[in-house]
Amino acid sequence: MDRRQSIRLTPEEARRFLEESRTAVLASNGPDGRPHLVAMWYVVKDGDIMMTTYGRSQKAVNIRRDGRATMMVEAGLAYNQLRGVMIRGRAEIIEDLATTTEVLTAVSRKMSGAAALTPEGAAAIASQAKKRVVVRFHPEKWASWDHSKL
Repeated sequence: MDRRQSIRLTPEEARRFLEESRTAVLASNGPDGRPHLVAMWYVVKDGDIMMTTYGRSQKAVNIRRDGRATMMVEAGLAYNQLRGVMIRGRAEIIEDLATTTEVLTAVSRKMSGAAALTPEGAAAIASQAKKRVVVRFHPEKWASWDHSKL
């Protein structure tokens, strides 16, 4: 087996790593063709990666124009600890208040570790959702690595 194959995450390891990680880097295509990179909090739902952003943000504008995107999640401080996934796929913008509220709530719960939102937290999300949209990223091609397997 070649070295590249030997460090690949299994599908289960990749799924678990993606669900447990907190921040992904989203790359969309800017108006000049250069990558536009941003750090995003996200959740995984039905195999897709879901996040929210302001409807007028550069990433939302980019995705409306060209849905091709790439995401990367990586962890580890030393070379022999590095592990991660890079996913190529298609992103779409969903402009639906109920979906946006659902994704904002799921991300908030993931980031806080809370089982439920407080009434104040729910009110804050309801207010934020009015200005935001959902980015739904549909994975198409994966690459992964886990240098601890070396």
